[in-house]
Amino acid sequence: WTVDVQGQVALPSLGTGALQVLREGSDTPTLDIRDLVVTDDGKVSFTFLLGRDDPATLVREARGAVRGVEGVNPQELRIAVLDPAGPAAGSHPPPGQTQGAAGMATPAPQPVEIPNLGTIIAVSSGKGGVGKSTVSSNLAVALAKRGKRVGLMDGDIYGPNIPRMFGVFEKPPVVQGKIQPLQAWGVKLMSLGFLVDRDAPAIWRGPIIMKIVQQFLRDVEWGELDYFIVDLPPGTGDAQLSLVQSCQVSTAVIVTTPQEVAVGDALRGAKMFEKVSVPLAGIVENMGAYTDPATGVKLAMFGSGGGQRLAEELKVPLLGSVPLQPGMAELADRGKPIVVAEPESAAAKALDAIAERLMAEAAARSVALPIMRG
Repeated sequence: WTVDVQGQVALPSLGTGALQVLREGSDTPTLDIRDLVVTDDGKVSFTFLLGRDDPATLVREARGAVRGVEGVNPQELRIAVLDPAGPAAGSHPPPGQTQGAAGMATPAPQPVEIPNLGTIIAVSSGKGGVGKSTVSSNLAVALAKRGKRVGLMDGDIYGPNIPRMFGVFEKPPVVQGKIQPLQAWGVKLMSLGFLVDRDAPAIWRGPIIMKIVQQFLRDVEWGELDYFIVDLPPGTGDAQLSLVQSCQVSTAVIVTTPQEVAVGDALRGAKMFEKVSVPLAGIVENMGAYTDPATGVKLAMFGSGGGQRLAEELKVPLLGSVPLQPGMAELADRGKPIVVAEPESAAAKALDAIAERLMAEAAARSVALPIMRG
């Protein structure tokens, strides 16, 4: 068996007659294949490039010809078939396309303005477990404490945590076809956690996620808001894409911890928003250094400087660093955001300052942009 420079395989031992059936009109009978594997114990596998104009019987002829080669084990012959021209185009266009557009990619939905929601702020991160829902909840409450009209939408369809963060678990009422958001600590709330059982897994594909996001945006009676915060799930998946395709997101906040493993994932999350032309308001570093009240010593349990490095790489401001705070997780589990439960604590003061800076950055960066560049 020999391979020429074009990647074709000459099989002189198969016999001229058999090869001429495979490819007529060639000076050297050849069989166009790729991924050829031949072992000493007679195992043979390859991919047969069969064009649309070639007779389907060529596969059977090829199989019979190779089986006739001395040393080939017929039981260990594997042939895959591939059209070198690629898959055939669909004969019918997708719904919503004209026949002339068949075979072309369906254009992405364009985001729309929803003026009553005010400034729409997406809170996201490329990694789970960085305290994104804690940051979202406390920023929303901090804005409400300033007299702002605030709505908080739980965009984490697979793991909705906002109900527990606010200590609200009842089902929202529906009035004249509109879902009425629940309220706590001055913030209007909507979460899938209000609508499904606590132990019910959300086993849904992208189209269902899109419909839920759109329903929370358009079928909830939010009223007139100044700020609308969306707590997104980790990663860069269906929920993020559904949000930016459904409404004009004003700006995004990226949450990370100081350690590099979180910073790297947060960078990918930030780049996703850049890709869809959503401006970044800045970075929030959570789980920063803890200061021992007895000694004044700072303990950087998750490293240090990660938020600042990420902000510098993205050329956006570091909105602030939230230090580790004893009892903060317990307060969250009890539905008490730390900015109201312990407003004089270091973490609460940091979150309050971040909310103040976020208002300024969001005002500066909230511009209507297209969903995709170019």
